[in-house]
Amino acid sequence: MRILIDFFPIILFFVAFKMHDIYAATAVLMGATVVQTLIIYGVDRRLQTLQKVTLLLVLIFGALTLVLQDERFIKWKPTVMYASLGVVLGAALWVWKKNFLQILLGSQLKLADSIWGRLTLAWILYFFFMAAINAYVAAFFSTEAWVNFKLWGYIFPLMFIVGQGFYIAKHLKDDDPPAEKT
Repeated sequence: MRILIDFFPIILFFVAFKMHDIYAATAVLMGATVVQTLIIYGVDRRLQTLQKVTLLLVLIFGALTLVLQDERFIKWKPTVMYASLGVVLGAALWVWKKNFLQILLGSQLKLADSIWGRLTLAWILYFFFMAAINAYVAAFFSTEAWVNFKLWGYIFPLMFIVGQGFYIAKHLKDDDPPAEKT
């Protein structure tokens, strides 16, 4: 159910674009993201910072797209978001000497500090990769190609998250003592 909540704004955006145009799709994305945020808040009774930032960026870039009738704003929103996330994680790690991934997930995952450092570096690189690939598609391809990329490009985060899962699994600390041999 949670995956449906996570993906329904982009699916509705895609459908609205195919049925109408980028401006209708942008309005649908804005509404769907508000509904998504309300559902998440209703279930969790709180919002993570990333959810708040995503909502804010969708509403700001969506409004600019609609008011100015300029599709470039909605097309560049993912680039701004991904690059910002990469910069924040990098600045936290190397400037403020804080590992935000470890702070956010450390109570759920018991990993060595060196593993947290590698995971954070992987996320920083992933965010910059996603920012770059979105920028490339937004700049050099048609709006229809960009919308298709937004839907089918979800293979990148899925592959990355699955890869992270495998990497984390082999480094999880086992809290249970080894079973005695009889």
